[in-house]
Amino acid sequence: MEAIKISLDDYVLSGGGANGESYDHKTDPAVMLKLYFPGKITQPLDEMCLARKVYDMGIPTPEPGDYVVTEDGRYGIRFRRILGKKSYSRATGDEPEKVGQFAAEFAQMCKQLHATHVNTSVFENVKDRYFRLLSENPFFTREEKDRLTRFIADTPDEDTAVHGDLQYSNAIFVGDQRYFIDLGDFCWGNHLFDVSMVYLCCCLSDEEFISNTFHMPKTLSTKFWECFVPVYFGNGVSIKEATELVSPYAGLKTLIIERDTRRPMPEFREALAPILR
Repeated sequence: MEAIKISLDDYVLSGGGANGESYDHKTDPAVMLKLYFPGKITQPLDEMCLARKVYDMGIPTPEPGDYVVTEDGRYGIRFRRILGKKSYSRATGDEPEKVGQFAAEFAQMCKQLHATHVNTSVFENVKDRYFRLLSENPFFTREEKDRLTRFIADTPDEDTAVHGDLQYSNAIFVGDQRYFIDLGDFCWGNHLFDVSMVYLCCCLSDEEFISNTFHMPKTLSTKFWECFVPVYFGNGVSIKEATELVSPYAGLKTLIIERDTRRPMPEFREALAPILR
């Protein structure tokens, strides 16, 4: 696919991250640009193609935009943002009295996502992703890696959708329209690899991270999880049972975090204790 040439003169810098920068259009507030750092050519194209495949499946996500390149040779994605949207984490922080409503709506979105069957020849298996992350991780011993490999392999396969980064900040709504965003890690497999991220963000992360990232105190994020569980798992599953079920999968997220931080994360590894004993 050939990139569309654009001028940065039409945009203003609005933020940055590990892989690049974001820009707002100077005259059209609905247009946003995600621009990767120099040298990253295939990453935005791969992300856009993945987003298109997910969108074409009928997953509720904003329509993908254009593959673009600037005058200085940086590649990115231009898309139309959803004006007036709010994430479920931001909404909960702004209106804590509605935590039950927001958690229930998010849980219903997750249930629908995890009931969506996927063409397994088109997307990656979540297990393969974790096997790769584990092989690249320098902080686990050989014996620990063997135990984690067996745990991942023994998890039953499912041919259903996995968001890949299922934070409650990655689901947005405006009016009665609801969307998942940031599906760059979309794949297929067992739902526990996915829903465990909800638990990690609500309960396993520390107070400072939850406050800075999700704009609420940890007591409120914990309440979100407690309201999420009966809607997602059913009233027959207690908070304790759901937590014990997803906890080791939340611990596996340390493979992603350690890759990005390049250091061991004992606060998340604790959840892996039942596997590593």
